Amino acid sequence: MVRTAPEVALLVKRLQHAHHRALSASLADLGISLVQWDTLRHLARHPEASLHELAQLTFQTDQSFGSLAARMVDRGLLQRMPGPGRVVRHRLTELGERLRQEGQGRADRVFAETFAPLDQGELDQLGDLLETLVAARLAVRC
Repeated sequence: MVRTAPEVALLVKRLQHAHHRALSASLADLGISLVQWDTLRHLARHPEASLHELAQLTFQTDQSFGSLAARMVDRGLLQRMPGPGRVVRHRLTELGERLRQEGQGRADRVFAETFAPLDQGELDQLGDLLETLVAARLAVRC
């Protein structure tokens, strides 16, 4: 079957939307949203990241992420620490780390279910193709 670029783009978007719905449903009983779990995940990978860095990693504006981070601090999921100058760094709390780990297991199951129809070669090929497209898109922005 011959597919157009817009058709493929729509399929990527549909898969992303399906993942968001499935991940949100799987995290609901933990009392965290997908964007909160994504914040915990990125902060675990980038300890003491600034608000701006976390906003970029989670595809949010600095302002919207600032509100989210404040709510997460209030819930005991994050700690704020002074950084150089006016920069505020963030760190996971014990509760934040526990919810990150539990959420990761749930995300892993969602992704395993999604990609189960593909064999390892197909999964590698899909990953390579998406990596090529992301790199090309980033090169255009520079």
